[in-house]
Amino acid sequence: MPSARHITLISEQSEFAEARAAEKAENARQCAMAARTVASHAEDAADCESLLAMLGLDALAGKMAKITSDL
Repeated sequence: MPSARHITLISEQSEFAEARAAEKAENARQCAMAARTVASHAEDAADCESLLAMLGLDALAGKMAKITSDL
């Protein structure tokens, strides 16, 4: 019975890791889209920089979203 329990735990850990990875990727996508939205509504570069900083967003993430959506 111990080997069956071990196999079950590994399977559950694997599923959990996959779910966490998917959640992390989705969060990164949402943050990138948010950064692009903020940038499109900013009055100038300084405004964009301050808005992104206030929201804890990364301008490079927004640029990466553009690059990956072009592929």
